[in-house]
Amino acid sequence: MKIRFLESIDSTQVYLKKLLVEKRVVSPYSVVAKIQTAGQGSRDNSWIGLEGNLFLSFSLPLTSLTQDLKLESASIYFAYILKMTLEEEKSQVWLKWPNDFYLGKQKIGGMITNVINDSLVCGVGLNLKTAQKDFAKLDIEISIEKLLEKYFKNLEKEFSWKQVFSKYKLEFYKNQNFSTHEKNEKIPLGDAHLEDDGSITNNGIRIYSRR
Repeated sequence: MKIRFLESIDSTQVYLKKLLVEKRVVSPYSVVAKIQTAGQGSRDNSWIGLEGNLFLSFSLPLTSLTQDLKLESASIYFAYILKMTLEEEKSQVWLKWPNDFYLGKQKIGGMITNVINDSLVCGVGLNLKTAQKDFAKLDIEISIEKLLEKYFKNLEKEFSWKQVFSKYKLEFYKNQNFSTHEKNEKIPLGDAHLEDDGSITNNGIRIYSRR
C-alpha cells in the first residue's frame, strides 16, 4: 500500500477520490494528513480534528475484495478489522453499527466508504490524541505509523466477510442502548435484528449501512 503523507488537507477522502477520478493514482493507495479541516462523516456531517489524530483515506480495487462481502456493508468489514487491530494493542474500542468507533458511550471516530470507478474508497477519522466536546479519544498510546503498518498488514490477510462477521455479531448486543438513522428517522438499535449480510431489520424493514 503506497502512502502519501500531507501536512494539511480539507478532506483526505475528497482528495483521494479526486486523484482516482482524474486517474492520477492507481489503487491500492492511501492518503494521511496531520490536520484535516473539513473531513466527511456520516450523513454529511463533518469530522474536523487537530494534529495527532488519524485522518486516513485508502482505496482498494473492487476486484481485490473478498467475494462474500456485500458492498453496502463494506464500512462494517473494514472498520471491524481496524477495531481488531486496536484490540491487539489492548484497546477496549467497539464498533457501533454500522461504522462508528466507540469507547463506552462516547464516539472516538468512524469510517465511511464510497465506490469510485473500479475502486472502493474508505475514509477513517479516529481520535488518537485529542477529542472535541462530547467525544472521547483512544484509550491506548499508538503512533499513526505503527497503527497504519499493523492495519494494512491485517488487511493483507484477506479475511472473508464470514470470518469478520462471526466476531462482529457476538458484540452486536453493545448497540442495544443506541440508535441509528434511516432517511432522517431515528431507529433504536435495541429493537433491530442483525442479518448475516450486515444489514439490520426493524419492524420488517431491512436497512443497509450504505456508508
